[in-house]
Amino acid sequence: MASENKSKVSILTNGIIKENPVLRLVLGTCSCLAVTTAVSSALGMGAAFTFVLVCSNILISLLRNVIPAKVHLPCYIVIIAGFVTIVQMVMHAYMDSLYTALGVFLPLIVVNCIILGRAEMFACKNNVVDSALDGIGMGIGYTLTVVLMASIREILGSGTWLGFQVLPESMAKMSIMTQAPGAFFCYGVLMAGCVWLEGKLDARIERKSCCDLDNLKKEAE
Repeated sequence: MASENKSKVSILTNGIIKENPVLRLVLGTCSCLAVTTAVSSALGMGAAFTFVLVCSNILISLLRNVIPAKVHLPCYIVIIAGFVTIVQMVMHAYMDSLYTALGVFLPLIVVNCIILGRAEMFACKNNVVDSALDGIGMGIGYTLTVVLMASIREILGSGTWLGFQVLPESMAKMSIMTQAPGAFFCYGVLMAGCVWLEGKLDARIERKSCCDLDNLKKEAE
């Protein structure tokens, strides 16, 4: 039971750092770079992306033994498109400003490499619970990445965060952060930071494993 719980926790947390879809797997970077000029847009995109990913993972896992192998990819796209349409309709009805800000990148979730990749590599091979956990983990990883990137770009480029002034208006702003070069620079810095953090975590786990092994040897003696 303990190993099973540990496995499920691992599935949930893999997408945050170790298999972060944007910073480690380098997928879905187009939307990540495009919608991170403002934190509000990043939050909206992250929420929409997570909803579609979790729901599509669950449904694909449920239908994994029903969908014919020869047409599995078109079926996945249809399922994903259905959930994206729901998100579009809800946003258009209740959050029109966010719907306008996300623009074409909202419907492009249908062909997002992360969602199709998780459907192909995980959801179609695992049970519903594991697929849902995988979707939640990957969604959290994606959302944290875009929100962090948007926070850096909005604060340095505009002096605001979620529309609130956080830097003095008299302070010079880095306008390049609101442009494409700033997005790529910020993306590179975050990717390097993620690799560094993963290395630190792996080293800590390795040290803990060595300590546990030493303790077992002492007990055996």
